[in-house]
Amino acid sequence: MQASLDLIFSALANPTRRAILDRLLGGDASVGDLAAPFALSQPTISTHLKVLETAGLVTRGRQANLRPVRLQPGAMAAIDGWIGQYRQLWEQRLEQLEACARDLQEKETQNDNDSE
Repeated sequence: MQASLDLIFSALANPTRRAILDRLLGGDASVGDLAAPFALSQPTISTHLKVLETAGLVTRGRQANLRPVRLQPGAMAAIDGWIGQYRQLWEQRLEQLEACARDLQEKETQNDNDSE
């Protein structure tokens, strides 16, 4: 699992690859379609796609002479699972902080009432 997370995060570290993934949210696309908004050659886009494919973030299909690129949500689920552990920890700590703030506020209110 750690090796695949390393590949995924490494692939996501590049803004061009993230932009490609964003584009694929709208559906499958050819390499030419993916290269269009960038000032990059198709071979360079293909290199980025290979990194995304190795990380399991995309797959390339085969339809006649086309090879559409497709988003693979499973890899993102792995990230979500890993981050979810930390999200749960952060939520617990925020709940504890909120409880502490409420206690302090109640004590302050009691002190104000006792002063009157």
